[in-house]
Amino acid sequence: MFLFFGCSSKEVFEPKNVAVEWKALKESDTKIIDKTAEIAELEDGRVLVKNQELNVTIAPDFRVIGKNGDYILSTNIDGDLYLHNIDTNTTKKLELKKTIAAASTDGDVVAVVFASGKLALYKLLSGKLLLKLEGGTSIALDARIVNPYFMNDLVLFLTLDGKIVIVNKTLKKRLRTIIVSANEYFNNVIYFDILQERLIVATGTKILSFGRSQKRVELEARNITHDKDHLYVATKQGDIIELSSDLDIKRKVHFPFAHFLGLKIYKGVLYALEKEGYIIKLSKDLLTYKIYEVDIPDDGYVYSGNDRFFVGDRVVFLDELSK
Repeated sequence: MFLFFGCSSKEVFEPKNVAVEWKALKESDTKIIDKTAEIAELEDGRVLVKNQELNVTIAPDFRVIGKNGDYILSTNIDGDLYLHNIDTNTTKKLELKKTIAAASTDGDVVAVVFASGKLALYKLLSGKLLLKLEGGTSIALDARIVNPYFMNDLVLFLTLDGKIVIVNKTLKKRLRTIIVSANEYFNNVIYFDILQERLIVATGTKILSFGRSQKRVELEARNITHDKDHLYVATKQGDIIELSSDLDIKRKVHFPFAHFLGLKIYKGVLYALEKEGYIIKLSKDLLTYKIYEVDIPDDGYVYSGNDRFFVGDRVVFLDELSK
């Protein structure tokens, strides 16, 4: 038997030039206990969408999935899907019998990604199955699972095994499958948006830009955001990268050992939140930046609002005049 003794220390982000402390923050009377990219559940059961706390309570043993129009979607491990209408304060329940990973609704159609990787379309009012497709999953999943996206007659399923499956909901037919990446572990889609008429889709290791042509780049993204022209990616290696919509790298700035928690554009400025208690304020061309200390908890969920970061029981405002 061989025994090895020694000490190891984790290297963390320690900037040398730090501006004054970021004062635009406050403590909240509640905290986030679960979240997706678009919605968060608070400790008291209410939900948070961007900056707005909605008077909707998530049932015990359910987790919030997302918001589509007037509906808040939540599910439990048994495959029950609740669709709560905010305007009418009524709830529609679909008993789908299998654990749900993601879901969205548009009109009278509900698109579901099951934890098994299978894909399906249902009628909202009747619960009738419209289409069922086989699908795969990864051995392990990133928690940043993306809900299906409706685009006119098309449904884009962002899958658990790194693909985009495009379905025509009227014809009830699969049209195309696009592979983003093919890793065995943590290969689910973690980001989706549209930039300059191109689909931008990311897994934990690759980003795809899809339009009349396709391009992929290998990047381990922690956070992704964009304005009307460019994509910004904060990586696990401590880089913040500006890319065009077809994924040409325009500029990159490196912050050694930085562990980014959030990335947000507000009033033409890029903000990056860092785990050790820093907020980095960057010009969008990444040529200039300032680093501020900010008092945030060591743990807890991080959620991005329109003009703020929610971190545990703290709210960090991006407008320095807000408190």
